[in-house]
Amino acid sequence: MAFSIDSPPAPPQGASIGPAAAEAEYERALYRKVALRILPLLVFGYILNYLDRINIGIAQLEFKSDLGFSDAAYGLGAGLLFVGYVLFEIPSNLMLDRIGVRKTFLRIMLAWGLLSTLTMFVRTPVQFYAVRFLIGVAEAGFTPGIFLYLSYWFPARRRARMTSIFYLSIPIAATVGTPVSGWIMHAFQGQFGLHGWQWLFLLEGLPSALFGVVLFLVLSDRPEKAPWLDGTERAFILADLERDENRKTRRVKHAPFRAVVSDPRVFCAGFTFACSFSLGNTLAFWAPAVIRDSGIAHVVNVGVLAGIPAFVGILVMLAVGRHSDRTLERRWHAAVSLVCAAAALALLPLFRHDTVVAVALLAVASAGHYSCLSVFWSIPPTYLPRETAAGGIALINVIGSLGGALSTAALGWMSRGAAGFGIGLVVLGAVVCCGAVVLLVSFPARLIRSGPA
Repeated sequence: MAFSIDSPPAPPQGASIGPAAAEAEYERALYRKVALRILPLLVFGYILNYLDRINIGIAQLEFKSDLGFSDAAYGLGAGLLFVGYVLFEIPSNLMLDRIGVRKTFLRIMLAWGLLSTLTMFVRTPVQFYAVRFLIGVAEAGFTPGIFLYLSYWFPARRRARMTSIFYLSIPIAATVGTPVSGWIMHAFQGQFGLHGWQWLFLLEGLPSALFGVVLFLVLSDRPEKAPWLDGTERAFILADLERDENRKTRRVKHAPFRAVVSDPRVFCAGFTFACSFSLGNTLAFWAPAVIRDSGIAHVVNVGVLAGIPAFVGILVMLAVGRHSDRTLERRWHAAVSLVCAAAALALLPLFRHDTVVAVALLAVASAGHYSCLSVFWSIPPTYLPRETAAGGIALINVIGSLGGALSTAALGWMSRGAAGFGIGLVVLGAVVCCGAVVLLVSFPARLIRSGPA
């Protein structure tokens, strides 16, 4: 079948519809096929990743007293994971672009799954700091690697919806995983002489290592290497992506990484993501403590209530991502979501003793956080040329990880008093609002056009 970039291969013609309608239906069916093939694997892999990252949020309700850890020690350990991210994120993502996603994800998931399991053996703050740092080193490259991987398969006009579907993994992990984590801690407490939190790290760490092998065996690195696509399908996707690339308004004039670090907009995007990352860490690592302090004592009940905000986030995130794709607008969708989340976070200290209002505010914050993420991560691949996408996405995630580490440690330090923790939430809310403004100012709509000119 003849093929060119400007004229994608014609799909099989239907008897009752015209060529344009037939081609549109062919395109929808093809991308649906791709999504059903790779997205469930990525979603489940990230569910495991997110569980291993945040399960200390509910484990700390018991292990701090068992091990004699202070809130400051917990906050520092929670944040050190992202220091490991910062140091190894860019090398990991650049390696993915060279050796392929299958080998990279296998390495990452084996390492973080085993290290997460080893958390059950920590006894001192220094051991806790070390294992959290090493988990961050192991995970480095996984999240930006997934965004880069999605850009290998989907054009920009479809990426916000694909990203929002992928990001279902976070609220699903929080909705289902947090109650399950609370149940594990309660049901396995004392079994074989182990604490409930030790069982939690064991039963949620090993599956990650095993699933890394599954991804290695099932995923394809790029469309041209996918045996489950025929020649016409591969050609259609590659041509669609090439047209996408040709619409970008900037070209690389220097070495790829030099071009990334000399682009101020990459750092602006990193700051916005750092604000969102800090917001997400606050919800993941401190929401169980907020709910417990509102008057809920039993760890299972805390887990169930902590899952409600994430469930609300699922519904809102899907609606926002769908609307963003329909209108091809990204900036305002992400910015307004951030502002709503920031306002809810700043109001939380006023209602810290009211469980119903606290959970409702956490739900608004979660909805805003997830909605921003689903739209935000469609912006960098649309703006960055192909040559700098791997390094640029990794650098943005590095800046976000650094912001997450600093904010988590700062909130732990300020939590020594209730008023201090409240002030920390208000300050964080103000910073998150700044992230929304920076996004709007630094990325004019013309730079991230994701549809035909």
